[in-house]
Amino acid sequence: MAKSYIPVFDPASAHTEAISHLFILVLVVCAIILLIVSGIVAIGLIRFRQRPGSGDPPPHFGNRKLELLWTIGPTLIVIWLFVLTARGMHESDPVPPPNQEPDLVIIGHQFWWEVRYPKAGVITANEIHLPTGAKWLVRMESADVIHDFWMPELARKIQLIPGQTNHIWLDAKKPGRFLGNCVEYCGVGHAWMRAVVVMESPDEFAAWLREQQKSAPPPVTDSARNGWKVFTTQTCVNCHSIRGVSAASLGAAPDLTHLADRSILGAGVLANSTTNLFRWLKNPQAIKPGCLMPNLKLTDAQAGALTGYLEHHP
Repeated sequence: MAKSYIPVFDPASAHTEAISHLFILVLVVCAIILLIVSGIVAIGLIRFRQRPGSGDPPPHFGNRKLELLWTIGPTLIVIWLFVLTARGMHESDPVPPPNQEPDLVIIGHQFWWEVRYPKAGVITANEIHLPTGAKWLVRMESADVIHDFWMPELARKIQLIPGQTNHIWLDAKKPGRFLGNCVEYCGVGHAWMRAVVVMESPDEFAAWLREQQKSAPPPVTDSARNGWKVFTTQTCVNCHSIRGVSAASLGAAPDLTHLADRSILGAGVLANSTTNLFRWLKNPQAIKPGCLMPNLKLTDAQAGALTGYLEHHP
């Protein structure tokens, strides 16, 4: 997922293209100004430096033409950049139509992302699937402290503030996986509050969404049944939800219905694998210090059964 280049030079959406073009233009303008100023200074140092026996240079008391030039010129440049910036802001963050319902809701928690598809009734975490060729209106909320969601290749940064609702647009020109993270320090686990956006074809997205709408199948193996017992009798069920499991949840932790479908664990701290899931269940604090999931002191047998159960319902 990591990229070896600066995302601002390779935007993947129309919104980040506007930011990229503005950035490159300002960079070029500043480079030209730097070269002009540096050139004038270099010429002055070489041509007009004091030489032995030359005496003091004659005084000059102003040049109206030059003064007008270096006043009007920069003023016009600033006005031009202001107009381009205003246009770039509009293109990168267009105002949503009034009363339009969001296509997606992202809620920041310490230290993970809750992802809701309200029209489909799907809830997932940290991994966002979207179809290419469509602009999705995303409502951003916070469940606790201030967070800042940033997908450099897809959208501008947007703050998630408790008690306040903000909006952002997400879209992509082509399929791909895009990495983002929280860029507002929100606590000790901030560095591992990451997210992945999976842009796929409309058909692939529709198939993924249909699978996500399904409830978890009942456990059929002894190991999965043992894992189900661990989930429902330990404190897991108080914070996590699994669709189809008859247990109430506070919603304080990620929905685990289709955990096996996801590529990351702990909001990006681990790749999703059997080994890593077992390690996470045994002692999440050792892997992601500061996360709000406690060490439940599970035995190897309990952690193994719970791992099998969570992988049982993709």
